[in-house]
Amino acid sequence: MAGGESYDYWSLCETVRTAKGPRQRVVAGLGKLDDEEIRSGGWEDIGSLLRGKRESRSRQLEFGEEAAPSAPRWEKVDVGAVRVERVREFGQVYLPLALWHRLGLEKLLGELVEPGREAVGWATVASVLVAARFCAQRSELGIAEGWYEKSALEDLLGVEKERINEDRLYRGLDVLAAHKEKLCAHLIERYRDWFGVRMEFLLYDVTSTFFEGQAEKNPKAARGYSRDSRPDCKQVCIGLVCTPEGLPLSYEVFSGNRADVTTVEDIVKMMEEKYGAAERVWVMDRGMVSEANIAFLRERKALYIVGTPKSELRHFEAALLEAENWTQVQDGLEARMVEHPDGDGAEKYVLCRSTARAEKERAMLARQSEGLAGELAKIHAWLVRGPQSDQEKVGRRIGRALGKYPAAARVIQARVQHDTEGRACALCFFSHLEAGGRAHLRRGAYLLRTNCEETDPATLWRWYIQLIAAEAAFRTAKSDLGLRPIYHHLQSRVDAHILVCFLALALWRTLEQWMSAKGLGSCARRLIDSISTIKSMDVILPVERSGLRTDLRLRVVAKPEKDTAQLLAHLGLQIPRQSKIIENVVPKID
Repeated sequence: MAGGESYDYWSLCETVRTAKGPRQRVVAGLGKLDDEEIRSGGWEDIGSLLRGKRESRSRQLEFGEEAAPSAPRWEKVDVGAVRVERVREFGQVYLPLALWHRLGLEKLLGELVEPGREAVGWATVASVLVAARFCAQRSELGIAEGWYEKSALEDLLGVEKERINEDRLYRGLDVLAAHKEKLCAHLIERYRDWFGVRMEFLLYDVTSTFFEGQAEKNPKAARGYSRDSRPDCKQVCIGLVCTPEGLPLSYEVFSGNRADVTTVEDIVKMMEEKYGAAERVWVMDRGMVSEANIAFLRERKALYIVGTPKSELRHFEAALLEAENWTQVQDGLEARMVEHPDGDGAEKYVLCRSTARAEKERAMLARQSEGLAGELAKIHAWLVRGPQSDQEKVGRRIGRALGKYPAAARVIQARVQHDTEGRACALCFFSHLEAGGRAHLRRGAYLLRTNCEETDPATLWRWYIQLIAAEAAFRTAKSDLGLRPIYHHLQSRVDAHILVCFLALALWRTLEQWMSAKGLGSCARRLIDSISTIKSMDVILPVERSGLRTDLRLRVVAKPEKDTAQLLAHLGLQIPRQSKIIENVVPKID
């Protein structure tokens, strides 16, 4: 009691044994129970906390500073009847929701989508879809039938679990898909404001994702080269444009049988139409390269750094043998500028050789050679057991073996031996010395081509190697965000599914940049796993006042571990520190 005001402070504790005897450890700080304090902080300020703009009359504690102790007011509690109900995943969903708000996506969608008679705003439905994808929830049905209820989104968004059903989520996909272009443009502006990102370099790469089912109603679903090792499934291809930091800028969905090299013109035109034709450097791997694409880029006065097919190295075998004029780029990697014998002088070529890559290619060739030798040995034993008159049958079997191990097939030759009757009776195979010598010379080497004015091979290599960021973005989308497989069959729903994955990827990569700027490294998975340990719960406190028994239900966020609390503090993320009375059970007379 002070100045006529009273405050109730509560903590949920557990007793633990220590060397100095029993001690109490705080599990969760339940905070003050007076209505005024609840109004000035905690759950009612959740929107401000998510936006990073907490409005509170109390001074914000500095990192590492402990709150000043306050004199508690004691209440009589039936300790044996205290219980915890509805433990929910809090940190797991709080993080993507905070990123969603700080990227301004809630506000943008609120402006783009005209409000109607819907019970739940479409911007809120979109945040549920993207947060679920960020947490690797793979289907709308799974969200509606259990995931949403097990998460703390009901508390954070104020939307009852009964309102999040499969039909509403599907309609949310339809609404969201209509605003793809404005969402992409908004993200680019936020990247610029938050991280100072410039669009000097554009990384482009293509991946594929497959369908469960026949997807007969989707004209883009087709069988093609599968990067998921699922050639039995129909798929679509996705071309992604991102920054050197791996921040996704835009994307296009192509038919599943579309060759990578045919997508370049569409992507370059799309980006120029949306964001102008200012000079930018396009960075692409050798799968995108064709003479037609190079000519197209030159016509548009676009700058590029691209990889080249391995076969191009045959023009530079003499340069690979030279010991001088190499620039040390980093440990185990050298580069040098070379001239193409058939070049017109408009391009530069960068010859690179990597010790680590050479070791990898040597190991791969050894595995393939061992596998091919084993297959050819089986064919030899088959011919010895029974000479074959059908030469085409023998040739097909040898062809299948060579096709299964293409790298080894370039250095191992096979010859069929015939008996006096002209039947294939044995198979002789051996290493081709000249081909093996060329393979050894080219091992670990690769060639880049560019029309940039830069002449330092180390700089050009560093620009090209940024392409790893695009490849990492696809790995994140597939492994961490559940881009594959696709369960939708309608083309509009498939496009919406990919847009949700794209937005979840934007949150993920934004988190990595945020962490890097705060000196926390760039391993988003480690941070997410740490923050996912934070749970929220309902604590039921049976209290007795003036002979009356009252059950107080409090919404509580468990106190994070010390390391997790430090991570939150570094990022400026605040979780509700105060509990909230969400239900007063009618008092009962003992």
